[in-house]
Amino acid sequence: MKTFSRRNFLQVMMMSGAASTVFSSHSLLACTNRIQKSRLGIVLVGLGYYSTDLLAPALQLTKKCYLAGIVTGTPEKAEKWKKQYKIPDKNIYNYQNFDQIANNPDIDVVYVVLPPSMHAEYTIRAAKAGKHVFCEKPMAMTVAECESMIKACKDNKVKLAIGYRCQHDPNTREYMRFAKEKTFGKVQMVACGAGYFDPRTDHWKQKKALGGGVMYDMGVYALQGARLATGEEPIAVTAQHFTTRPEIYKDVDETTLFQLQFPSGAVATCHTSFGINMNYLQANCEKGFFKMEPFSAYSGNQGSSSQGVIQFPLANQQAKQMDDDAETILANRAFLVPGEEGLRDIRVVEAIYQAARSGKQVKL
Repeated sequence: MKTFSRRNFLQVMMMSGAASTVFSSHSLLACTNRIQKSRLGIVLVGLGYYSTDLLAPALQLTKKCYLAGIVTGTPEKAEKWKKQYKIPDKNIYNYQNFDQIANNPDIDVVYVVLPPSMHAEYTIRAAKAGKHVFCEKPMAMTVAECESMIKACKDNKVKLAIGYRCQHDPNTREYMRFAKEKTFGKVQMVACGAGYFDPRTDHWKQKKALGGGVMYDMGVYALQGARLATGEEPIAVTAQHFTTRPEIYKDVDETTLFQLQFPSGAVATCHTSFGINMNYLQANCEKGFFKMEPFSAYSGNQGSSSQGVIQFPLANQQAKQMDDDAETILANRAFLVPGEEGLRDIRVVEAIYQAARSGKQVKL
């Protein structure tokens, strides 16, 4: 059987006219690189705490992907990362020349690690550049933005994963299994909380225009906990906002309580806060229980059930997430956490804000 080099493949496609009718030049280049690669190059967009302290170190441990480049608006950060991770100049971008990644075969995946108000824009631009996308949570600010991101990726034939690291954690997978298999019968009640005390007074998480507010941040974890513990989507919500620091949380929620009803009759009471430390999940079922504390930490998630201890070791949560997603792209499979999962959460988040404003139950 005749084999083709990358150059042979391009020449054949160009001669046949297929490249001009089926692929854009950048998507053809990306396609041929993906055929040959065993590891995918990731560019991190936004070099804040999560990229600096968690994703970049995790990318030193991954087997299916690696840190190929960065996008930053701060020259000092660019220089520091260049030296620390030996990133070539051609793989360092800013927000003005970002779209030029379309012509860079080193980059297969754009990881959007920006404030939520920027997620839709950079996901769509990455898709148009012919790159797969990993997008941090929350997926976006609105259902409409989520839908536009999913459409852009489908239209450009690239994949979209949401950075729900916990769904890659075997401890989370275990309580998801309990819900799916009804190990202890139907789930009847869930209590879930995710929060921490944030001492900052001038951060994007406290600014509405940038996507601030606790419900978009820690609230997504509490919502995920209830959804995953029941294995269902909520059909109605009520919610309340509170603050003890109104001088800081002027435009966004500091603490939110919300209640969910599910089709099976299960109910969930959830708490999330930038003023209270908490990280727990408990589900009471017909024939038993399961609980986790912590349930959504970066490491050390553990718990117990009517069957015993839940404690599966995991070396690095972010590395597993990125390796899982990279392997999915290489094998051309469906993501564990696709864009549609992020959309499900934002649909409920919008309803929670509506319920808090109105003081009435909102049906989904």
